[in-house]
Amino acid sequence: MLRTFRSLRSFNFRLWTAAALVSNVGTWMQRVAQDWLVLTQLTHHDASALGIAVGLRFAPQLLLLPWTELAADRLNQRKPLMFTQATMGVLAVALGVLTLLGIIRLWHVYLFAFLSGSAAALDAPVRQTFVAEMVGDGDLPNAVALNSTSFNAAQMIGPAVAGLLISRVGIGWAFLLNGLSFGAVLLSISLFRLPELRTRARADCTTSGFLEGLRYVWRRPDLRAILVMPFLVGTFGLNFPIFIATMAVNVFHADARGFGLLSSLTAAGALAGALLAASQNKPSPALLTLGAAVFGLGCTLATFAPGYWSFAAALMVTGAAPLSFTNATNSIMQLSTEPAMRGRVMALRVGIALGGATDRGSHRRLGGQPFRTALGARHRRCGGHRRCSGRRVSSEPPRRTPARLAIHYLRITPRDRLA
Repeated sequence: MLRTFRSLRSFNFRLWTAAALVSNVGTWMQRVAQDWLVLTQLTHHDASALGIAVGLRFAPQLLLLPWTELAADRLNQRKPLMFTQATMGVLAVALGVLTLLGIIRLWHVYLFAFLSGSAAALDAPVRQTFVAEMVGDGDLPNAVALNSTSFNAAQMIGPAVAGLLISRVGIGWAFLLNGLSFGAVLLSISLFRLPELRTRARADCTTSGFLEGLRYVWRRPDLRAILVMPFLVGTFGLNFPIFIATMAVNVFHADARGFGLLSSLTAAGALAGALLAASQNKPSPALLTLGAAVFGLGCTLATFAPGYWSFAAALMVTGAAPLSFTNATNSIMQLSTEPAMRGRVMALRVGIALGGATDRGSHRRLGGQPFRTALGARHRRCGGHRRCSGRRVSSEPPRRTPARLAIHYLRITPRDRLA
């Protein structure tokens, strides 16, 4: 047990972990609230509008990649983090105020999503490399795994809290509380013991930035291979949680409680995977191969599961394996990269992971109902209705209550997990 939480021996990392948990809960609250706002108040269940808002949140991490990766290597880590956290906090508060005043418009949501995504684009590589400064290279794999544990725990708490807030006091308060949650991170950084930080070498101003990072990775076959692996897993594998509901309803004919249990078991598997990764001393390429193989085995078992409980057991495997895999890629890339190049290499990893995870529907033409569903099959439409296991169900979009939307967010989000 002590080995699993060994990086918490660092005072700075203890502060950071507690603050990050609070901030992550707030972030998940805002994601649920924003989707609910777009779907129910600003549009009439318009999935396209929701997709645009989500795309604008993640697009800057790809568009700004040449600049964010160099900033992560040149700048003092604490200052960019304080800037990005304060910026995202102010944007969340502003969105909450507009919502509470009743003057929010769809274009406001689009604008705030893009601006918040731009701040997050700088925050992601800086935050990942800053962990090494807090705990050192020796405890880096453990710290990365504990960060994943915090993120997944927040994913289970945040949507439930958001559902309660939306139903009791209104959407705007979820935005305001998220804005305040960034204050926890700012407070923790201000309380750091600066002499205990392990400052790494910085890139000088004469470096060519983005192109130099690409050349560095290209000259390293090991880094190229590690970057390809999360891209392939994200593209062809991590779309499985989206279709848990389809399998639960159409194949196993489960009710809402049955679906909720499947989602919870997947999240429990993810937490177990993060804790398992935290107990490892040092990740290795063999661990990457093992993680990918176990994930493939879990998907295969889920595809051919003969019943509900065997499918549930397979979901715990598919939830745990990706966390071990992605945490290992994070740690290995940082530990095997020159300190002055870490920011650029980790920014490339984030960009490639996001690019791979966006492909969610390229495998929807394979045969066999469970096989098609597990890999992304869509419902077949017939005469304005969906035919599901012999039953005719209205094609009108179901009304989502805050509680249902919270349950929806208990599904593990592949894109965030990889990043």
